[in-house]
Amino acid sequence: MSEAKKVWEFAEGFKKDHKSLNVLINNAGCMVNQRELNAEGMEMNFATNTLGTFILTKSLIPLLEKSDSPRVITVSSGGMLIQKLDTEDLQAEKGHFDGTLVYAQNKRQQVVMTEQWAKMHSSIHFSAMHPGWADTPAVRSAMPDFHRSMKNKLRTAEQGADTIVWLALSEAARTQPSGLFFQDRKAVSTHLPLAWTRSTPEEEQKFMKILDDLANSFQPQ
Repeated sequence: MSEAKKVWEFAEGFKKDHKSLNVLINNAGCMVNQRELNAEGMEMNFATNTLGTFILTKSLIPLLEKSDSPRVITVSSGGMLIQKLDTEDLQAEKGHFDGTLVYAQNKRQQVVMTEQWAKMHSSIHFSAMHPGWADTPAVRSAMPDFHRSMKNKLRTAEQGADTIVWLALSEAARTQPSGLFFQDRKAVSTHLPLAWTRSTPEEEQKFMKILDDLANSFQPQ
């Protein structure tokens, strides 16, 4: 997921082997705590969490549209509540690099993508969600101090996956409007009360245009 060309190649191969797709769950991600570039020169967190998710979803939309009741679920994080969409520094080149904040920014970007996709593709049900803090290898390796202090209060992986499965399979989830953000099977706000994290429609459209241009630049010819 961290290399755009490989995501494109996977999606093209998948489309050759399958005639339709019922559900796409965007769950792969990373939290790299030092600024690293991938083989394509992209910052690793952004490349994996945002651009990879964008390319995979964009490329599989034609297959999803051939399904009777297609759904796309993107696993975001409640950490995005402290972040406003930043279209000026998508690859975290400015200032001090903080992997946790970069990850939270990526998760805000995923929520914005979900909202925009819902407007663009009315035949597909899009949702983003926060699984809660679960005891997973990723949390243990990326946030060791947090894991040590909170390990007795963390959810199991199964508890974290509950809302993902509900969004993917239940009729109740399908009756919810497309583009919402969920936690514990309930739609919740994407902003804290009185928060400064709201972006303008122009900022969101600019963000999607940047992603689209980046994605197309890596598409195999």
